Amino acid sequence: MNTSRRILLTGLAGLAVAPTAVVAAPAPVANDATVAEERFARMIAAAHAPDVTCARQAARYADAHWPDYVVAARAVLEARV
Repeated sequence: MNTSRRILLTGLAGLAVAPTAVVAAPAPVANDATVAEERFARMIAAAHAPDVTCARQAARYADAHWPDYVVAARAVLEARV
């Protein structure tokens, strides 16, 4: 699976659980996120970047906004268990 398709599918997974995850849990501090949660949150953030077609812009957006997506990443990772 190529990178852009993986990022798109991850973003869709984050959107599917984000509304329920935000209601269910308070916004976490970025310092208590595990490595897996951080990586998944960065991937979801990259998929939600304003200009997904530019990989550099998506990476910069993910670096700046990944803490906003930790709740969604946790919900997706917990749903897989």
